Amino acid sequence: MTETLHSWQDHGCLATYTRENGSFATVRIYPRGVVLVDFQCSDEPEEKVSAKHLLNKIEEKMVETLHNDISQVKRLPAIGRGASVDRYWPTADGRLVEYDIDEIVYSKDSPYQNIKILHSKQFGNILILNGDVNLAESDLAYTQAIMGSGKEDYYGKEVLILGGGDGGILNELVKLKPKMVTMVEIDQMVIDGCKKYMRKTCGDVLDNLKGDCYEILVEDCVPVLKMYAKEGRTFDYVINDLTAVPISTSPEEDSTWEFLHLILDLSMKVLKQDGKYFTQGNCVNLTEALTLFEEQLSMLYCPVKFSKEIVCVPSYMELWVFYTVWKKRLNS
Repeated sequence: MTETLHSWQDHGCLATYTRENGSFATVRIYPRGVVLVDFQCSDEPEEKVSAKHLLNKIEEKMVETLHNDISQVKRLPAIGRGASVDRYWPTADGRLVEYDIDEIVYSKDSPYQNIKILHSKQFGNILILNGDVNLAESDLAYTQAIMGSGKEDYYGKEVLILGGGDGGILNELVKLKPKMVTMVEIDQMVIDGCKKYMRKTCGDVLDNLKGDCYEILVEDCVPVLKMYAKEGRTFDYVINDLTAVPISTSPEEDSTWEFLHLILDLSMKVLKQDGKYFTQGNCVNLTEALTLFEEQLSMLYCPVKFSKEIVCVPSYMELWVFYTVWKKRLNS
C-alpha cells in the first residue's frame, strides 16, 4: 500500500494508505490517545475477506505495540454505502439504526412528501415518510397505544382520525363496531401504497373510501376541523395520527409548534365534553420536546388534563410516549 503521512504539532497525525485496486485505509491519531482506523473497500467477497484479515492484524499489532497501556479496542460493523436498498434510518433522538431491509416495495414522490415502503425480515413492510419511520406491519403496539391501550369502549361512538393513511387505526376501530369513523388523510398516494403493500396493517378498509361505519376524506384536516367546529359537530374521540412534520396546506403552518397548537385547539372544539383526544408524543429521550408539547396543552382555549403512557414500538427501536387529553370539568 502507498503511504501518505500528515502531522500537526498540537493535533496528532493522519496516515493514509491506498492500494492499486482502489481500497484504502486511514489512521488518525489524536493527542489525547484515541486512535481511529477506517478501512474502505468494495463489497466483493475477496475484498471483504482481505479487509477482515487486515483489521485482525492491526488489532494484534496495536495490542503488541502498546502492551498493557490500551484500555479498549472496539471494531464497528462495516457500513454499506451506495447500496440499492438503504438500510440506515435515524431514530427520533438522532441515533443511526441499521435495519434488516432487503427490498424496496414502493417508492413514490407525492405532492406532499416522499413515500417509501421497505421490507424488513424482522418487522415486515415499513412505511417511511420523508425519511421518518412511521409504521411497520409489526407495530400493532403503536396502534393500540394511540387508541387508548384497550381501555376504551368504542361501540356506538363517533370517532375522528386525523391522518392515519396507513389504515392501521381505522382497521382496528371498525372491529369494535363504532357508530361512525371519519378519517381525514391528505395524501391519496399514501393510501394507495398502503392498501396494496401494508395489508397486514390495514386489512381491506382502504379498498373503499366508504364503508358501513366509516368514511375516508382525502383532504387537509385543518379546513375540515374548522368546518366541523363552525357546524358544531362533535366526536367522542379524536385520534391525531398526523406526521411529526406538518404537511398541511393551510397558511397557519408557520412552525411545527404553531401548527400543533392549531390542531390541538381545533380538536378540543370538536371533542365532546366527556370525549378523549389521543396522540403520539415523541421518544422518551427527547424530554425537551415532550415538555414543550405539554406546555402547549396548558395554553389551549379550554383547560385540559392529560395522562401519558410509554410503549415499546418494535420498528422504532426506542420507547415512545403517547398522550391522552380530555377537557377539564369546570367544577374540578
